[in-house]
Amino acid sequence: MRRFGEFVLSSLVRGLLIIIPLYLAVLLLLKAMKSLAGLVRPLAMLLPEWIPAEKLLSLLLVLLVCFLVGASLRTRAGRSVRERIEKSLFEKIPGYALIRSLTQRMAGKDEESAWKPALVEIEEALVPGFIIEEHEDERFTVFVPSVPTPFAGAVYVLDRARVHPLDVPFTQAIKVVSKWGSGSKELVAAMDR
Repeated sequence: MRRFGEFVLSSLVRGLLIIIPLYLAVLLLLKAMKSLAGLVRPLAMLLPEWIPAEKLLSLLLVLLVCFLVGASLRTRAGRSVRERIEKSLFEKIPGYALIRSLTQRMAGKDEESAWKPALVEIEEALVPGFIIEEHEDERFTVFVPSVPTPFAGAVYVLDRARVHPLDVPFTQAIKVVSKWGSGSKELVAAMDR
């Protein structure tokens, strides 16, 4: 019964993590289109009535703005502005840095040395975890996710002897956590090498 409850809860959380962002994105898109309807109305009146020109032109204008913002973020000045906004606004939101780091790692952007997969000795057992940072005194800050949700867990500061870095992709370690430990033998084999 307990496993069934955990299954239901984890399935609900996963579903919410997919549905809520999609729902909010659609709401924002519709709100932006409604806001721009007055701006495109004079142009829409020039087109035949059977074409939903006001909505179509509003959508195209929103997509154009999104394209221009996305293109500007590829420039040096755009990246600088994005970094300033992240530091002054988004990083104050609890969990933002964690989610951003996890999504970057899942996308294959390995710019940071953080989130290196490891097996960690906790209470006479090896548990999958991630090295967050290395201290100058030979200790590690380690995040140990809870199963099956890798976005929740505990943070430990441990001696080097209790942390065993793994030479496996980040996504493989996340899969082991989200699949209730299935695939752990590959992690142990990577540690033994």
